[in-house]
Amino acid sequence: MFEFYQAAINFADLPLSPELFSVPAFELLGSSWGPFALRWYSLSYIAGIIFAWWMLLRMARLPAAPMTAPQTDDFITWATLGVILGGRLGYVLFYNLAKFMADPIQIIRVWDGGMSSHGGALGVILACLFYGWKHRLSGLRILDHVAVVTPVGLGLGRLANFNNGELWGRPTGTDWGVIFPGAGPEPRYPSQLFEAGLEGAALFIILFWLFWRTDARLRPGLLAGVFGVCYGVFRFIVEYFREPDVQLGVLSTGLTMGQTLTVPLILAGGVLVARAFSRKPVVAA
Repeated sequence: MFEFYQAAINFADLPLSPELFSVPAFELLGSSWGPFALRWYSLSYIAGIIFAWWMLLRMARLPAAPMTAPQTDDFITWATLGVILGGRLGYVLFYNLAKFMADPIQIIRVWDGGMSSHGGALGVILACLFYGWKHRLSGLRILDHVAVVTPVGLGLGRLANFNNGELWGRPTGTDWGVIFPGAGPEPRYPSQLFEAGLEGAALFIILFWLFWRTDARLRPGLLAGVFGVCYGVFRFIVEYFREPDVQLGVLSTGLTMGQTLTVPLILAGGVLVARAFSRKPVVAA
């Protein structure tokens, strides 16, 4: 029994595919179309956004909510643009600037892959603040609500990364782990699943409990701050198991780029939490 659990898993033997389904190329009206494919990674974004929309509408029904249901419907477009544009530009600036400067047209080829969770987070933050400013709402309280629903999308994205056999972990140094195609013969940590469990499931449970079981939603910045601290700490830890980006490796500081980007997130989150407890909560009518 012990030896069974020590055996490495060959990823190629798992019944996984990056595509949910595909349509081969075909001729129609004298033109060639396709091939087309619905990929699990794309579906993770769609499912995460739909879940966030549904949950934010439920939150909007509560007393002292920062947005009404119609405003929530309007805001979800801003948030979607924020996560996609921010995620893509973050990947370009933080991880592959030289490559994209040499061929700028590649920046818009989102379908070829390449998104940054830190960039996506920054894009959503800006969307919350700008939407609040434009409509004279509290952007910080909107951000609190968005923070609660964001981990679901993060978790689904990491599951899609594992399904795609990408962003694998470092070698385990034992005969336990997953052997990923293109990553060499040694077993590696399934760091994508570690991230899904921490940044997705665990973070969602923490924020969901705080929102529905405490007065955290009435303390502007508290939920956003908890998200920043917890996400940053979780990502910092998992980076020790995740293979550093090949084009960057470990930086001169001894940290990976992922760890470096979490430091300001943790600090900003800590400031928000401290400020939230230094002020009186919003009164729920």
